[in-house]
Amino acid sequence: MTQTAPNVPKLMTMEEYLAYDDGTDTRYELVDGELVEVPTESPENCKLAKLLMLELAKYISIVLINLKDMEIVVSGKRAKVRLPDLTVLSEEGYATLAGQRSNTITQDMPPPILVVEVVSPGQDNRDRDYRYKRTEYAARGIAEYWIIDPERQQMTLCLWVNGQYEDTIYTGDTPLASTIVPGLKLSAAQILAFGQN
Repeated sequence: MTQTAPNVPKLMTMEEYLAYDDGTDTRYELVDGELVEVPTESPENCKLAKLLMLELAKYISIVLINLKDMEIVVSGKRAKVRLPDLTVLSEEGYATLAGQRSNTITQDMPPPILVVEVVSPGQDNRDRDYRYKRTEYAARGIAEYWIIDPERQQMTLCLWVNGQYEDTIYTGDTPLASTIVPGLKLSAAQILAFGQN
């Protein structure tokens, strides 16, 4: 269930969102101008994202990998910001964040090269990850978007081609064919097992 943050304007601008601080450690996404509290993840989803981060760090500098602390400004009817489960930046993207007040990738910055979402149970979460975020991340030109779905026991690799995503669904032991991490030999079954071990 989505909860709107209390005591804030009904619709916020991007500038209001970037300056907003309620004095707590509550995480929010901005969805069409509305400040929406992001619920905590399940222990299994958190563990899966952490272990995937450690695996990616074998191929990519750890400073380029962000776990649940990177905000991405995306397009929508109104101001919109997403907080992916895992984000990988390019060297150029990392350099543009130097000296910034927040860990937010704005529209004028290079997009991440990889975003990963672990689907939580429920149709609202499924719609958000498979439909809305997929469209938003494609519009930002994010080279790869991985949707890890523990409930369906599959992983979807969305590859950005000419302005839109082309999807490949992985199940079982077939290794992922990532353009961002070409040496990665992990299969969907191995990645999904991270959340179960």
